[in-house]
Amino acid sequence: MTIDELRRVAVVTGTSRGLGYAIAKLLAARANMHVVATSTELESGRRAIARLAGEGLPITHHLLDVTDPASVAALGHHVRERFGRIDVLVNNAAVFPTFLEPEEGSVLTARPETVLSTFNVNAVGALRLAQTFVPLMREQGHGRVVNVSSEVASLAVLPEDEYPLSPSYRISKVGMNALTRLLARELRGTDVLVNTYSPGWMRTDMGGPDAPFSAEEGAETAFYLATLPRGGPQGGFFAEMRKFGGPIALPW
Repeated sequence: MTIDELRRVAVVTGTSRGLGYAIAKLLAARANMHVVATSTELESGRRAIARLAGEGLPITHHLLDVTDPASVAALGHHVRERFGRIDVLVNNAAVFPTFLEPEEGSVLTARPETVLSTFNVNAVGALRLAQTFVPLMREQGHGRVVNVSSEVASLAVLPEDEYPLSPSYRISKVGMNALTRLLARELRGTDVLVNTYSPGWMRTDMGGPDAPFSAEEGAETAFYLATLPRGGPQGGFFAEMRKFGGPIALPW
């Protein structure tokens, strides 16, 4: 067997920068997984991953548009043909219509086309990836799905939180949380574990330079959920571990 056949395989979406890049690096370096890192932009994605591969990490790049069924199918074919397995799927790719846009300050002014396009990436994109890779996980009898959500998707605290309204983004992440719960329900009793988490406010393009934590810190909970042992949590919604010193469940 080749080393690729022996090594566990992870697919991480949205890895050209920020949190996705940090998650891909962490899984390759600390878990020694072969990471298939994806991005919508070919050259920037390749440059980012080339830096990690240059450090000797087991990581390769693949182009992916989560809104394009043909692009998702091509990634699925690549993983099946090259590796014949997938151990971890991290749905990190996302778009965030800025709350500074006036229409995102109210549900009544949010543009339906923006809501739909955001939902297509953040929720339906994760669904497409799950439909592609969870069947392979079920065939092999194990797998871990990590959906990157947000605290702003918690329906329990939504009426009282202090975050910007951002209806397009919130609705999309509520959809991702529903996907997590439905997948977990369907996979109950198997060793394919599906969970979601909020990485919190990080110093990324989305979070800005004033955020209190780094993308590397935000990646820690993704690593925890990607490497859960058999019998680990199923269908959970977790906070970022750095804030509480361990895995803490968020209210749905």
